[in-house]
Amino acid sequence: MKKREPVSSIMSKNVQAVNIDDKLDHVAEVIRKYGIRHVPVVKDQQLVGIISKTDINRLTFSSLFTGQEGSDEAVFELLSINQVMSHKPRVVRADESIRDVAEILAVEEFHALPVVDSADGSKLVGIVTTTDVIRYMLQQY
Repeated sequence: MKKREPVSSIMSKNVQAVNIDDKLDHVAEVIRKYGIRHVPVVKDQQLVGIISKTDINRLTFSSLFTGQEGSDEAVFELLSINQVMSHKPRVVRADESIRDVAEILAVEEFHALPVVDSADGSKLVGIVTTTDVIRYMLQQY
């Protein structure tokens, strides 16, 4: 096992992010279309938050009650991404070790961490998930 392997070697680099000014229904569509659970939120290409599938699911009702198909759209129109997202998410740098990132995921109980460039600290360059770390660990055995 490589002791100082950088997280950049396992992170997803083609990140599906949304703009803070987008509508919530766009977030739901990105989650559905790409089969992802965490979507970074950017403003002027700078990371400002993260929104999860769980955040969106907490807002929806149509799957709970029959005849309520239009209720999700109404809720999405009432709220903005800024009102629902987690602000100032925990981030990691692309040069941090996979081990350090695994420890953050385990101890702080996150499921995904946006990865930022080490020079600026706010430019989104990737995302790493618990699944990425588990796959890496499985490759070692």
